[in-house]
Amino acid sequence: MFDDVAPKYDVVNDVLSLWQTRRWRKVVVDAMEASKGQRVLDLAAGTGTSSEPYADAGIDVVACDFSLGMLKVGKRRRPDINFVAGDATNLPFADNSFDATTISFGLRNVNEPKKALQEMLRVTKPGGRLVIAEFSQPVVPLWRTMYTEYLMRALPAIATKVASNPDAYVYLAESIRAWPDQDHLAAWLQESGWEKVTYRNLTGGIVAVHRAFKAEESKPDSAAAAIAAHKGPVAKLRRNIVR
Repeated sequence: MFDDVAPKYDVVNDVLSLWQTRRWRKVVVDAMEASKGQRVLDLAAGTGTSSEPYADAGIDVVACDFSLGMLKVGKRRRPDINFVAGDATNLPFADNSFDATTISFGLRNVNEPKKALQEMLRVTKPGGRLVIAEFSQPVVPLWRTMYTEYLMRALPAIATKVASNPDAYVYLAESIRAWPDQDHLAAWLQESGWEKVTYRNLTGGIVAVHRAFKAEESKPDSAAAAIAAHKGPVAKLRRNIVR
């Protein structure tokens, strides 16, 4: 499916988001706080659009995606970026390989997202950070209703006119509507062993950018410890989250 939409993927995303994707990606880059001399892993990188700001800043970035079609388009466009095929639940990298890891609008497409979060923890260096941008739940009820109507009615109709594979964008709308809200994703991060979990809502909560850190000293039982420390419902976890 992703191979089919690769040639027009970035243009269609700009149109469907009303050109908000560029702003969202800038927030992610700023939250990463990556600098020269550091190594960044960009998962679900697709054609490499999300990896370009790091490469342009002279940062060693690895663009990783499971879609070979996406990677081929990206490599033709940016031969200077290191594109690697990989499964987010079984990353082809050694432990503690990256100073920072990021994934934008791809976690919900992973079959086992919690396992992917644990893999990201494994490949990130102690003290390193994770930044996730993902579609989420609008925080104002009226805005949420309008957004849901757009997802299920307008988005597929627009995709039919501008996309090479409109069915892929029907899946997109359905996957966004089924995805957990901001606090649930924050809870998943804590359960996976990530620390100092915070998030920021963008465009009224249509998108949320989560940031978390790996403990300075890697602890094999960190995920188990996090679960033990948070036995209550998700509401209990909200007190640990900065909006």
